[in-house]
Amino acid sequence: FVELSPGGASARGADQSIHLAAPFPFSLSGRGASARGALSAGESRWIVLRYGDGPEWTDEACERALEETLRFWRNWVHGCASDDRCLFFGAHHPLVLRSELVLKLLTHADSGAIAAAATTSLPEVVGGVRNWDYRYAWIRDASFTVQALHNAGHAEEAAAYFRWVRGIRPSRKRQDHPMEFQIMYGLHGETRLTEETLDHLEGYRGSRPVRIGNAAFKQHQWDIYGELALAFYETMRYGAALNEEEWAFLGGLADEVVAHWRQPDSGIWEVRGGPRHFTYSKLMCWVALDRAFKMARSAKRHGERPAAWKRARDEIRAAVLSEGYSEKDASFTQSFGSRALDATSLLIPKMGLLPYGDARVQGTIRATIERLLDNGLVYRYLREDSLPGREGAFLLCTFWLVDALALSGRVDEAQSMFESVLARVGALGLLSEQMDPSTNEYLGNYPQAFSHIGLLNSSLYLARCKGKRHAGPEVLGMDGGSQVIR
Repeated sequence: FVELSPGGASARGADQSIHLAAPFPFSLSGRGASARGALSAGESRWIVLRYGDGPEWTDEACERALEETLRFWRNWVHGCASDDRCLFFGAHHPLVLRSELVLKLLTHADSGAIAAAATTSLPEVVGGVRNWDYRYAWIRDASFTVQALHNAGHAEEAAAYFRWVRGIRPSRKRQDHPMEFQIMYGLHGETRLTEETLDHLEGYRGSRPVRIGNAAFKQHQWDIYGELALAFYETMRYGAALNEEEWAFLGGLADEVVAHWRQPDSGIWEVRGGPRHFTYSKLMCWVALDRAFKMARSAKRHGERPAAWKRARDEIRAAVLSEGYSEKDASFTQSFGSRALDATSLLIPKMGLLPYGDARVQGTIRATIERLLDNGLVYRYLREDSLPGREGAFLLCTFWLVDALALSGRVDEAQSMFESVLARVGALGLLSEQMDPSTNEYLGNYPQAFSHIGLLNSSLYLARCKGKRHAGPEVLGMDGGSQVIR
């Protein structure tokens, strides 16, 4: 129930309460309370919303809290003196800072997990049914997030996120899959993310259904093994050492890939039309074994297991080059034997499978521009995927193309595309998952961590391709991807 209280109004229920204080008179209306007041130019007043019972906040206490908050965030973001004097990020410094803040604010303070987005069921096309709950932590985000946080100077948050990743324990439900991981977890490590629809809700602009939970948690996606290994690899590049338990974890992960990489899966995009041999999944299986082998070699851990990882790694590479590449299209494809394109193929050189100068890589970039690019934005794919309706262009995939162009030496093209994307960012500096190339309307859940990771990493690539330096190891792709750990 709601009641008036000194200086404001209170709402109580069971053993919980919230209190709203404002320098205006409140009145009860129905089941709520309201207040109305006017401010003159230059005048300010404090309005305080407080959870639970406790002392009242004075204006002086509010001022002190504001100063402490500003001091914390100004100390937390990376240390350019000001937006206009940031030599590394230049004019894009404010958006880089905003991307850092998004990652921080999507981080669960207790566990270190980072939610993919803060929202559920914001549609990929307004009025459509592609409405998903993204309030979970995806395994695949691990390596890119660790990289982005480290490169922005936030080692503490990167370490916390990596601790969360290392704390995940694989299920052992099947004897043939002793290290079976889910693709996503709750922010406290929850494993059952049962999807249901809330049919009593209209949805954003009539976009039904509204969903909570995500049925994709049941899918099997082989790429996450590569992303887990890459998270270990990135952490070691930044100077951390793996203990025996972590080496056992990494070794078991690599053994699992050796045993099962030939199996189909649901792919990075969580396609709901049945398993296939997705090229990106095979690429990341190669990454898992490549990084595990190189970490073992760097740590002088020899023997039959690393040798087996290397043999399987070489088999996967041969399979990707022969079955995941279309001679007719001069491009890598979404899945083995298919001619459909997928923006994930842009990551093949970044992961170190081939150099950027390879004709097959350049052909893939060319095909992506010709077939997946629309008004400066990139679709992740355009093939039928067993779901009704279409979706918008993917901002993360657009940043992948920026990276591919920059690291191919086409820096001016990359810069132009990057500028085009940033020109469409709204006043809040926040990015959604997707965007309509025709109207620039934001689509999908918002703000989306992966989009901000893409913006942050692309700004790093562009700066370094222009000869600028930044603290920390080279970002993925700029050192050949699969070099021995320094």
